[in-house]
Amino acid sequence: MTMSDTTSPAAPVVPTSGRLRPLGLGEVSITGGFWADRQRVNGAATLAHIESRLESEGWLGNFDLAASGALPTGRRGREFADSEIYKYLEALAWEIGRTDAAASSPLEARFRAIVARVAAAQEPDGYLNTNFGRPGQGARWSDLEWGHELYCLGHLFQASVARVRTRPDADDGLIGIARRAAELVCREFGADGRDAICGHAEVEVGLAELGRALGEQRFVDQAALFIERHGRVSLRDIEWGRKYYQDDIAVRDAEVLRGHAVRANYLSAGATDVAVERSDVGLLDALRAQWDRTIERRTYITGGQGSHHQDEAFGDDWELPADRAYSETCAGIGSVMFSWRLLLATGDAAYGDLIERTLFNVVATSPSPDGTAFYYANTLHQRMPGVPADPSATSSRASSSLRAPWFEVSCCPPNVARTFASLDAYVATADDEGVQLHQYAPARVRTRLPDGRVAAFDVATEYPADGRVRITLVEDGEWTLTLRVPAWADGATLRVNGAESTVASGAVTVRRAFQRGDVVELDLPVAPRVTEPDPRVDAVRGCVVVERGPEVLALESTDFGSDVVDAVIVGEPVEREGRVVVPVRNRSTGSVVDAPLVAYHDWAQRGPSTMRVWLPTS
Repeated sequence: MTMSDTTSPAAPVVPTSGRLRPLGLGEVSITGGFWADRQRVNGAATLAHIESRLESEGWLGNFDLAASGALPTGRRGREFADSEIYKYLEALAWEIGRTDAAASSPLEARFRAIVARVAAAQEPDGYLNTNFGRPGQGARWSDLEWGHELYCLGHLFQASVARVRTRPDADDGLIGIARRAAELVCREFGADGRDAICGHAEVEVGLAELGRALGEQRFVDQAALFIERHGRVSLRDIEWGRKYYQDDIAVRDAEVLRGHAVRANYLSAGATDVAVERSDVGLLDALRAQWDRTIERRTYITGGQGSHHQDEAFGDDWELPADRAYSETCAGIGSVMFSWRLLLATGDAAYGDLIERTLFNVVATSPSPDGTAFYYANTLHQRMPGVPADPSATSSRASSSLRAPWFEVSCCPPNVARTFASLDAYVATADDEGVQLHQYAPARVRTRLPDGRVAAFDVATEYPADGRVRITLVEDGEWTLTLRVPAWADGATLRVNGAESTVASGAVTVRRAFQRGDVVELDLPVAPRVTEPDPRVDAVRGCVVVERGPEVLALESTDFGSDVVDAVIVGEPVEREGRVVVPVRNRSTGSVVDAPLVAYHDWAQRGPSTMRVWLPTS
């Protein structure tokens, strides 16, 4: 049995302090089931698809033009196109680590080839961007509102973290590239430099984690400087106000997430990193309060965030229209990043609940089954069936009612890819007393606690199809196993070697001298249930949602036989022949049918359809 070094897990987030320590790749391996299927497709199809489009769109070629001195002639893509290459590199790095790919593997060769092209474009002082800084281009740092220079570097830093955590001895140059760029940022934007921030938060979380990974406190300190500068109104005002890029209120003074939903979540994730590294209890408490209000009042039933299309932003409290839900895939991933950091800092199971909801109903919804088409936005009510996307075309970000292979702004595909590739590191954590299991999937868990005790077990489950999670111990040892019990799981039961008890939502602990072969079983009731909205959400008042376990269900015209605008739910959902069905009246014809529902993450996989999550009751 091999176990990772407990001081440096191969994980995207490794705080130097906090309530819990993440278990990284090598300590946790997802071995089957729902998430393993998505990881398999991600590794076999999505990564190659993304690289192909980065080449055909010319976004990778921008680095070659920079290296040859040809820019700005021929540059393609938006001002932030560089970031997609870095997210792709991060996804590759995690996939190499997850699969333990050999140094001679095709994945490793692809990774090194792209790093070489990036390295050739870096300026001697560390500056790296294909859209600024050359004759005929804007000057460096001349458009901090919209230029995304620091944003792009933040993703470069996260890619480098993935590399140093999975292949610390690799001599490919990426870590050196990131270090030089981070040193430049510290010189330019340090305490004696430009008193400014980037219009799109991301450099904060990238710098903080790079500082942790390389043991460079100055990078963490620079992240803290950026965090504290938000709210000083250093960026120009715009039609949506400075709240769009969170420059209206200091982070520690805000009451709720606001403005552009991706920016808000990335900033909050970076602020949590800073709060933890600096033992800033006041900042951490403020972030927890913001999370609470945002989840209560500004988050969709799917876990999606962002109800405005025009600015991809949060709306006001209770402003959650189903048919205008933007719920950007990247915002969901940002929410997972924020929630995971709060979970590590506090151990509160509520953060694990939201991560689960968001993973199943936002992140898993975006990619097609073959991993080569994606949703950018995730509506909860599709009024028009639409038409399939042209597989060779580049779509507007939210224009298609079906998943599209690529977008003019393609932040979501590589974001999904890096999330799936690193997902093993979001399953479990450890502390001085034992191991905590937060997400349920067939898995192999092997780790060593700080005092040398071994915690080792296998997880078997068909979750979410079935609610039984069976944990079999494979080593003797006395320690505490903690299992998350979702808030929806009323009536959950726990069995330890056959002895059964009822457990409440939150977390349940099993402390014992485990022996090899001991079995702990958690049964979560995943029968379909009806959920009513908060009455203050006026857009869906008089409607209900059917959920099953962690999955939100939807009604499609494909199954209803008519436009879902005519559907009225008139009875309780039941499971029949492997599907959830619900009595639905067609208000146009008056007839009642038992309509099958589909897991929201599977909607629109059978062609164009109308769809709704919230079903009227009258």
